[in-house]
Amino acid sequence: MIERHLAKVLQKAAGQYPVVTVTGPRQSGKTTLVRATFPDHDYVSLEAPDYRAFALEDPRGFLKQYPGPVILDEAQKTPDLFSYVQVLVDEEPQAGRFIITGSQNFLLLAKISQSLAGRCAIHYLAPLALTEIIQRTPMAIATIGAVIPRHPPPSESLWTVMHRGFFPRIHDQQLDPQDWLRNYYQTYLERDVREITNIGDMESFGRFVRLCAGRCGQLLNLVSLANDASVSHSTAKRWLSILEASFVVFLLRPHFKNFNKRLVKMPKLYFMDTGLLSYLLRIRDADDLTRHSMRGAIFENFVIVELLKNYLNRGQDADIYFWRDSRGHEIDLLIESGQQLIPVEIKSGETVIDDFFKGLDYWRQLSGGLDSPAALVYGGEASYQRRGVAVYSWSQWG
Repeated sequence: MIERHLAKVLQKAAGQYPVVTVTGPRQSGKTTLVRATFPDHDYVSLEAPDYRAFALEDPRGFLKQYPGPVILDEAQKTPDLFSYVQVLVDEEPQAGRFIITGSQNFLLLAKISQSLAGRCAIHYLAPLALTEIIQRTPMAIATIGAVIPRHPPPSESLWTVMHRGFFPRIHDQQLDPQDWLRNYYQTYLERDVREITNIGDMESFGRFVRLCAGRCGQLLNLVSLANDASVSHSTAKRWLSILEASFVVFLLRPHFKNFNKRLVKMPKLYFMDTGLLSYLLRIRDADDLTRHSMRGAIFENFVIVELLKNYLNRGQDADIYFWRDSRGHEIDLLIESGQQLIPVEIKSGETVIDDFFKGLDYWRQLSGGLDSPAALVYGGEASYQRRGVAVYSWSQWG
């Protein structure tokens, strides 16, 4: 088993709250993580029809079987159970009594917010971070732009890493990523999406997902996306919320700090896993990825998601944004650290050239922070300081 950074955060939460919830994409390793982190807890999977029927028909009798601490896996299958959990933890608020997992975010969290508010710590488990795969310490977020870590690089190339993706089972069992991701995607369409909402035309929804993949790293124009998918604007908005709720995509919001310029207000669209993104774009192998017209967007996706995982694995909200004005000046990533904004430029090229710094130079001049921390992440191997900017190899990021 690959050691997960979130384990220590969960142990701490279980010492403070009677209920700890772990949610995230299907197959991100939630069950493996909680069973390894809480080996003395009883365990029950509500995926099993008999246990699920028992919990739905007789919730009090079901919970009475577990007088001690218990892991309730795939708890979104039995959302009404949370009201009975609330009664038990109110009567006896033992820390760490219930560990709950689930992979359908809005179904799970809607019930938690109704029944367990103030009693539950909620944490998100993304697919593996690069730092977990190569077993090194994540970057200290507050030092980005000022400190450059020095770690041995991975044995595999950037393009192999991105194409394979980060789902644990692919790495644990050395599976062919395209075969596994094809099955994962079909299961997602045929099972998970149907459970979340009533979508009659799965072919149209599948086309919509692939159109989203083609817009990775771009401003999200829902009207254009709906037109290309031949669906209404309201349908496109609803389908996008499904993709967000099931952790397939996430939206990076623009930062609105006013520099007396008209700012773009649309979010950008990214995927939680570059392997799944590559599959949806029909990129067959790592060599195809190096030549693909979207290699830059996929690399940008990789860099942003690795930072997002760093936040999530610390149990923190991700204070990350992008910035763009109406004249096309843009910063790929803005990190809000206290009162400080750290701009990050992302380039897939393996050689750093002066043009890579243009966006950072413009931002620093506009913001009045010519000496403030700034970072450039690129596809090469060396990391160093240049022109007052911390230049990070992809392998040192995350």
